Amino acid sequence: MGEEVVINGAAKEIGRAAVVAVTKARGMEVAGAVDSHLVGEDIGMVCGMEEALEMPIINDLTMVLGSISQSKATGVVVDFTDPSTVYENVKQATAFGMNSVVYVPRIKLDTVTALSAFCEKASMGCLVAPTLSIGSILLQQAAISASFHYNNVEIVESRPTPTDFPSPDAIQIANNLSNLGQIYNREDISTDILARGQVLGEDGIRVHSLVLPGLPSSTTVYFSGPGEVYSLKHDITDVRCLMPGLILAIRKVVRLKNLVYGLEKFL
Repeated sequence: MGEEVVINGAAKEIGRAAVVAVTKARGMEVAGAVDSHLVGEDIGMVCGMEEALEMPIINDLTMVLGSISQSKATGVVVDFTDPSTVYENVKQATAFGMNSVVYVPRIKLDTVTALSAFCEKASMGCLVAPTLSIGSILLQQAAISASFHYNNVEIVESRPTPTDFPSPDAIQIANNLSNLGQIYNREDISTDILARGQVLGEDGIRVHSLVLPGLPSSTTVYFSGPGEVYSLKHDITDVRCLMPGLILAIRKVVRLKNLVYGLEKFL
């Protein structure tokens, strides 16, 4: 049998995209849809599918897990909920013998540490993914390679609507480039002029965050050296770009017996 997938946060935009993607993926099926919104409505209709899936949205993860726990298929709970509920959600999934894929931006390090210890003890797989975008991961990897050759780096990001800035993507890029033995932007590393952007970390990396309605969510990393500028750019125009990464995560997590942080471990 294939993998039975429960989508927790199914009524969200990303949850709806996940339902469609899992339905189309080989060897997978949606086994449950959990959300506190649109309770009772058929998840297939909510997702705009041609036919109903005859599966109502239920606001009770335990109830959904209990209804499928007797299946011989491999089970995965995909969590799109909230940092405050992730730990308990993974514990519930584990209690019913199901692995977890967690994509919850701004999850705290303390939560990840606690989950890692829990999954290690329970010998259950969990993938915590700061991003599901394969393009974003490739940009991060390319930025690490470039950082060894350039001493000046700036991150510029734009989002169509106001959100928490700097974004998790910008923070992740800055974290990746920190502690590599480089000090960036030495010429004005100590300036406190606001127009120069926010410094992330202690290595001089600056981020400039823009809110520009009409533009896609975009992240650009600029590197420069004598006589040249090297730029890496990634645009997200639709949440569907996260689905290849999600499907990969679901396929990989069922083989784990511990917690893995970052989808890049499987690329």
